[in-house]
Amino acid sequence: MPIKEIGPARIPNLGLGTFQTDAGKTAEIVEAALKNGYRHIDTAQAYGNEKEVGEGIRASGVPRDEIFLTTKILPDRHAAGDFRKAADESLKTLDVGHIDLLLLHWPSKSVPLTETLPVLDALIDDGNVRFGGVSNFTIKHLEEAKSVMSHPIAANQVEFHPFIDQRNLMAAHDAMQIPWEAYSPLARGDVLEDETLKDIAAKHDANPAQISVAWILAKGGVAIPKTANPDRLADNLASAEISLSDDEIARIDGLRRADGRLISPDSMAPDWDD
Repeated sequence: MPIKEIGPARIPNLGLGTFQTDAGKTAEIVEAALKNGYRHIDTAQAYGNEKEVGEGIRASGVPRDEIFLTTKILPDRHAAGDFRKAADESLKTLDVGHIDLLLLHWPSKSVPLTETLPVLDALIDDGNVRFGGVSNFTIKHLEEAKSVMSHPIAANQVEFHPFIDQRNLMAAHDAMQIPWEAYSPLARGDVLEDETLKDIAAKHDANPAQISVAWILAKGGVAIPKTANPDRLADNLASAEISLSDDEIARIDGLRRADGRLISPDSMAPDWDD
């Protein structure tokens, strides 16, 4: 499959997301994904399925050094000691050796980055974590993180799909040379009903979900669509084979709208850039 590797961490640009995947099905879908050619698995402590993700990785038989594994830690554990303890817990729960990418799941509203990021740097230095990054960070947060962290910021994982306007954030990513990952790349299923995406999909003998993922890949991002259906794994992987024209990309760009953001929990959401 024409999967590319992005940034200093060499992140496979198409992976399997496991958000809201039933814990009873997670090991099975992770194992099936890896056996079908996936090499990037994304989870988080908040998903409650790290144990099952690790089980699926071990059951797959795929060598550990061929798999890129991401997990995340919520802001309520960003104090230095708590963050170190949380990382150790994830390492133990996953039980697959190291973590390839450890992310701050949301920016903390009370713990400064100057307290958390040195611990992330230390985890990388110790070899338990290969790369560190962030999620849901604004331009201001990225600038601060870049000034604090001694290791490169390997990624910022953000909501990204055809309906959200992230142009300002993407421009900042380019300027700071920080890779970005797209969560909710199917806009929680909304892409499936969009007529523009349906029309483009028909021209590629594809479906709208594949077109949304192909559009993200064309923009240089990392897409991590989730599925609990083993039959859809191959479809998602096939998105990497779709080559969109400049006109098609422009048509999808035109779907962005002011109310396109879907995920913004009051307890954690920062003041967004858009």
